[in-house]
This record gives sequence, structure tokens and C-alpha cells, in this order.
Amino acid sequence: MSSPIGEEAFKAPPTTGRRNGFRQWSIRRKVMLGAICSIITIGLVVGLGVGLTQGGSSSDDYGSDLGSDNSTAFSNSTTQYGHCTNGCSFWKPANGTSWQIVLPYALNDTSPDVQVFDIDLFMNNASAVNSLHAENRKVICYFSAGSFENWRPDAGNFSTSDYGKPLDGWPGEWWLNTNLTSVRNIMLARLDLAVTKGCDGVDPDNVDAYDNDNGLGLTQIDAISYLDFLASAAHNRSLSIGLKNGGAILPHVIEKMQWSVNEQCVQYSECDLFRPFITAGKPVFHIEYPNSAPHVSTTQKNNVCNNTSAEGFSTLLKDMDLDDWYEACAIT
Repeated sequence: MSSPIGEEAFKAPPTTGRRNGFRQWSIRRKVMLGAICSIITIGLVVGLGVGLTQGGSSSDDYGSDLGSDNSTAFSNSTTQYGHCTNGCSFWKPANGTSWQIVLPYALNDTSPDVQVFDIDLFMNNASAVNSLHAENRKVICYFSAGSFENWRPDAGNFSTSDYGKPLDGWPGEWWLNTNLTSVRNIMLARLDLAVTKGCDGVDPDNVDAYDNDNGLGLTQIDAISYLDFLASAAHNRSLSIGLKNGGAILPHVIEKMQWSVNEQCVQYSECDLFRPFITAGKPVFHIEYPNSAPHVSTTQKNNVCNNTSAEGFSTLLKDMDLDDWYEACAIT
């Protein structure tokens, strides 16, 4: 059972000033159904009911300022946000699963000998996913769950009231108010798109707005609520889901996550935060970004790959664009 989710659970300082996905913000941009999920969700509801008087906008539909009437939205999430009536099965990768991630364009190189590809939901079609399945690969589909990107094909479904401050240094992108029903409905449509394309799981980015100047007052409690919503909706569509970064909230969401996608935990000496995934038998898909990439010396690679704090992680060296280039560490 997840720990109670009162404000007192967050006295420790959060991880600060870093990244959220496949481009750099703070440094980077763009982290069991049936009875088990119900028990986990009920535990979350109980925690959310204790002292939720801070964070979120007064206009939020799911914000932490809402009263007890909001508990129904969470306790019914396993039936409200999906299509299964008798429980769903979904992919659960094991520790040591090998992977590659390519996000700036449609996948054009499937030669890496890996078990999993993490690719952009919108830029890749069902044929690409089917081709990977034919090679016995699994497919994780990436989308930004916490930011509005004005170049996405569904951008017209958002309104200006759905988002707050822009992402510093990234024109065309703003933090989303993830408590709003309007935003969550768009994410449900994205999960449906992932099902239509045949994705095995989803990689929802930018779920740690609490660690950035989001302009919406979003807190760790809001992030936990949102990940509960996304996980329930994904699982009810037979999709796996992972936590992108978000080490500060990991203890409260790990039970509903099938893996972690972590960026730069070696660089920031944070890998111990994500060790609970390994302990639980779940992979940590880990990326480090050497400054000289794609030109990486043996010494640079060894400094990452031989770092004992990331032992057991599925570690890649990538450049900041997350294009085709990669170097993989041996998984120990």
C-alpha cells in the first residue's frame, strides 16, 4: 500500500533544477487491476482526504483543494477511465530489459538489438509498431502528459485556460493544469490512440510540474493524483505505464508503475531514489547525456557504465536530441 499522502509526507526537499523528459527544461524536457488496483486507489483516496487544503487552482476539477465529494472520481477510476469490465492484463517488463529511445522523428532504424523501443506516439504509425512486434519487440509510446505543445495534431483540443506558464527556453510549450477534466479527457484520447496504434505501454512525460515554475500552483499531491488517473486509465486499456523522473513522488506511485524512465541520476547522484523499482523487479530505463555526445570516449562511457549506483539499470548514453545515436551499458 502506498504511504499516506498528506503534506507532511513532503517535508524533504524535492529534487531540484533539472529535467523533465526528452528536451532540457530545468535541464531536460522533454515520470493488478481489479481488486488490487481498487485497494491501491482507496489507499490513495484516504491519503488525499487528509488535509488536502493546499495546491491547485480554485477552478480545478481534480485539484487538491477539492472536498470529499471528489473521492468518487478516484475510487471509481478503474471503471471510469477505461474499457475493461473484468480486469485487464498488461505488459510487465522485467529488470534488465534492453531498450532504445528515439523521439524527434519517426523511427527509421530498428537495427539495435534491443527488446524495447520508446518512440513518439504521434510521429509513428501503427505499421511501425506492427513491424516491431513482428520482430518480437515491445513498444512504449511517448507523449507529453504535463505540457501543451502547440505543434501536436490535437493542439486544437486545448484552450488557453488549460495551461499556465511557458516552459522556459522552449517556444510553443506551456505547463498544463493537469487537474482539469478538459486536460484529462485529452489524455484519455491519447491513450485511446496508443491502443489504436498497438502500443504496449506509454511514457507520459512532464508529470513533475511541482519541481518547476509552472504558474498553476501544482504540487506533488497534484502529480500523484494525476499519475493515479493516468495509471488507472492506461491499465484499463491493457497498457503499461512508467514514471518519468519524479523521484520525489516515487514512493507514492511505484505500485501502479511498471517501470521508471530516468534521466541523469548518475550525473546528479540520485540513482538510489530509483532503486525501489529494481527491488520490485521492475526496470529502470536510464539515460545519461555526455556533453561530448555523440563523440564519447571510453573513459566517459566507463564513468557511467561502471557507476555502482546504477547497477542493474538499463542504461543508455544519448545525445540531448534523443535521436538514433546511442551507446548501451552492459546490464549487470
